[in-house]
Amino acid sequence: MTAIIDTIAAELSAKPWQVEAAVGLLDGGSTVPFIARYRKEATGQLDDIQLRKLEERLAYLRELEERKKAILESIASQGKLTDALRTSIVSADNKARLEDIYLPYKPKRRTKAQIAIEAGLLPLADMLLADPRNDPKKAAEPFVNAEKGVATIDAALEGARAILTERFAEDADLIGGLREIYWAQGALKSKLREGKETAGAKFSDYFDFSEPLTKLPSHRILAMFRGEKEEALDLELVAEKEPGIAGFESRIARRFMIEDKGRPGDRWLLDLVRWAWRTKIELHLSVDARARLFRQAEEEAIKVFAGNLRDLLLAAPAGARATLGLDPGFRTGVKVAVIDATGKITATATIYPHEPQRRWDDALDTLAKLARVHKVELIAIGNGTASRETDKLAGELIAKNPELKLTKIVVSEAGASVYSASEYASKELPDLDVSLRGAVSIARRLQDPLAELVKIDPKSIGVGQYQHDVSETKLSRSLDTVVEDCVNAVGVDVNTASAPLLARVSGVGDLLAQNIVAHRDANGPFKTRAALKAVPRLGPKAFEQSAGFLRIVDGDDPLDRSGVHPESYPLVRKILATTGKDIRTLIGDATTLRGLKPQGFVDDAHGLPTVIDVIGELEKPGRDPRPAFKTASFAEGVEKITDLQPGMVLEGVVTNVAAFGAFVDIGVHQDGLVHISAMSKSFVKDPRSVAKPGDVVRVKVLEVDAPRKRISLSMRLDDEAAPRSQREQKSAPLQRRDGPARAAQPSGGALGDALMKAMRETNGRGR
Repeated sequence: MTAIIDTIAAELSAKPWQVEAAVGLLDGGSTVPFIARYRKEATGQLDDIQLRKLEERLAYLRELEERKKAILESIASQGKLTDALRTSIVSADNKARLEDIYLPYKPKRRTKAQIAIEAGLLPLADMLLADPRNDPKKAAEPFVNAEKGVATIDAALEGARAILTERFAEDADLIGGLREIYWAQGALKSKLREGKETAGAKFSDYFDFSEPLTKLPSHRILAMFRGEKEEALDLELVAEKEPGIAGFESRIARRFMIEDKGRPGDRWLLDLVRWAWRTKIELHLSVDARARLFRQAEEEAIKVFAGNLRDLLLAAPAGARATLGLDPGFRTGVKVAVIDATGKITATATIYPHEPQRRWDDALDTLAKLARVHKVELIAIGNGTASRETDKLAGELIAKNPELKLTKIVVSEAGASVYSASEYASKELPDLDVSLRGAVSIARRLQDPLAELVKIDPKSIGVGQYQHDVSETKLSRSLDTVVEDCVNAVGVDVNTASAPLLARVSGVGDLLAQNIVAHRDANGPFKTRAALKAVPRLGPKAFEQSAGFLRIVDGDDPLDRSGVHPESYPLVRKILATTGKDIRTLIGDATTLRGLKPQGFVDDAHGLPTVIDVIGELEKPGRDPRPAFKTASFAEGVEKITDLQPGMVLEGVVTNVAAFGAFVDIGVHQDGLVHISAMSKSFVKDPRSVAKPGDVVRVKVLEVDAPRKRISLSMRLDDEAAPRSQREQKSAPLQRRDGPARAAQPSGGALGDALMKAMRETNGRGR
């Protein structure tokens, strides 16, 4: 365990005692949000990002230790465990290295090498490798034995070759070194599979493409692998530009001191090296490189998804205001739901303003009556089919009824249909038709995105990159931690929160969340945090972990609506005694609180970090870390892709951010792409440092390709739009080989079809 602690400490640039304390808390059942917020003294103020990495690495290193134990037991049972081998196994710092060491001892089906050893050919192999002065054919003569299956000299030499080939391929130090060289020098090449020009058109950027492994970004890797999976592309990993004895094969030869000195056995051994490389080692390294490519791309894709989800969940809430939700549609009509300031449904309806019924005036009358009766302030419009037409309807409603003082906002409806058909929606809205539940979700997610979106499987929210190509288990685990961190960063009103929201609170979970809601329904609102202890199965540990994140807005104790943990209430009483103020007057009194000296309140139970946090919380109790609410205004008359013209400057909302840029909804039913090169005048390494989902941005239209639904945008408003000749010309597929690959497009230009299609699949445009 000490080795694990030291390893993690070095990786986090932390002290071993900090890591040891955090590990102890995690093993004791504490959650990352709780440790980061309320155990700063214990961990030396490790933050939630460090703690998440620590938690991940702890799991990996513990799995590594368990694997080492299993391997040591396996080799020992074979009677082959030496002190040197034990040392090599114990010192292995990753799973790949460990498996390399174990490979020669790993039980496997009988190989050609094992059969040759059983036929008595091991001494021949050792002799030929040790002394190239031996003539291979003459040396093999004594080993010919038909009874053992070695009928000829050639058969004996073939057996010796099999033994040495396996020995070369199972040399851990050799394979480990070659693996890194292969990765550093290798390239991934793709070409169109014969006869797949039409079916594979979406992968046209990769019909003749090559890029070094170390330079391939995650989205290209996943696009190429998907093209191969759909049988549109053939992929090939190329080890080096000039393969041969001067390259990888020379390293194998040097490892076993094989060289051409004109001796009788030299030529046979050099041929053996080539054979071992071509038939076994290169294949092994290729498989490893493909796995490493995918793992790297998967990690980046999950990281992008997690970052986008975090931004979406922490998007600015419109707040407790009566809202009218519109779920747009043509033939089936626009579904309407009105919710009050608390999210309770007060009215529903279906209107038919669009084709084929075109009952525009009736729809306006219905909406006006609902807005007037229920004192509606906001109109939330889903961004799917018929969104712009419905947005136009809402605009006319506002124009004709200025006294209502309505504000309209287009809201991402990604996952709304998933929620509508979910088991939870059936329980939450049992008397409401499935078709109307989407309108309720759209309205509620405007009021509070976090509270509503936690009801939906994060994978269905649609802010990912090739999410269907990555491990569902890894993705779910990553997204769950994001949701947990976001919920606990904001805090939860225990008297209004849904069970799914409560379940994400530190120390709660699904069962306790249901028990809290059931207790609330049976006994009325909680008046104090202490009253939570009466909830069945909510014991001391669960209370410790959750209490600081559960808020009681109109309770008996003002502290219960803050982020001050109940274990720090005695500290607050000391502060009250010092200031001579009542808690209700002290809360929010910035002048008094900023005049305090935190060091004066430090004691055995409360260290300086906790004291500083408590004073800060008293100054702004229950402060929301989310930004202020603001809306984007789509341009009038720009409702479909054919309405766009290069040079237009428009306002839009960032819907998704990928490794190669940001997608922006400008109100034409097709998101445009701001390529990473067009996001800023300065170099941008991470697009999320410039834009996040939900951001309102101004963009310039650079290029429009309506047939292929490509819109190229720039956040650099002085960029030149593409010339007419360039706009009218079809984008050609990539034709370069080797070197960095960039799509053939203007600065900030359109993304390849494969990427655009993949992103559209998960970008929330089709629910």
